[in-house]
Amino acid sequence: MPSSLLTPVIILALGLAAGVAVGPATCSAAGVGADRSWAPAFDCDKADGMVEEMICADSILAALDVELDEVWQRVLALSQENPDLDMIRAEQRGWIKGRNECWKSGDVRYCVWTTYKQRIAELQALWRLVPSDGPYFFACDGNPANEVVATFYETDPRVAVTERGDQTVVAYLEPSQSGERYEGRNVTFWLKGDVALLVWGVDGDLMKCSLRLRRE
Repeated sequence: MPSSLLTPVIILALGLAAGVAVGPATCSAAGVGADRSWAPAFDCDKADGMVEEMICADSILAALDVELDEVWQRVLALSQENPDLDMIRAEQRGWIKGRNECWKSGDVRYCVWTTYKQRIAELQALWRLVPSDGPYFFACDGNPANEVVATFYETDPRVAVTERGDQTVVAYLEPSQSGERYEGRNVTFWLKGDVALLVWGVDGDLMKCSLRLRRE
């Protein structure tokens, strides 16, 4: 159980996933195609664009690409009989396209590093490839039917998979002076015990949610 569930308040508020701590410094500046003992999972001779060339020239980013590929292969192995396999593959292609858009960022390397870390954690959580804690059920504004569910996963960064109605949002642990603050797409989840304040969606109202159940 997250340590802050032992103390009193959760806050879910509006916000986009904000990235994680700054990545380690680059260990190598070898050029694309240079001899080296490390390489990403893709063929650097076919690197397409600035971002892929950067990954090929950076040992840490290359290692993250290898780590993601290992997680992705596990996802594929689990989804061979899944009727949504084509959509699952399309989502990964979309992620690669988004990663390559990091060239537009003010800090390209940080964008790439963060994008890899979050994608690895997202897949590990959604496909339950790592240990989890929960789910925890919260009733909002005193209405048991107005429910948000959170399950926590031992990823890096740590994530909370939050569910409300037919929507699921992966929220990533962010630095906080108190409690555990998770941020995902249009969701911020600030955990400080068994009470939650929740804003869900761009124009969502602030709601007070209370822990009512934990399923073993």
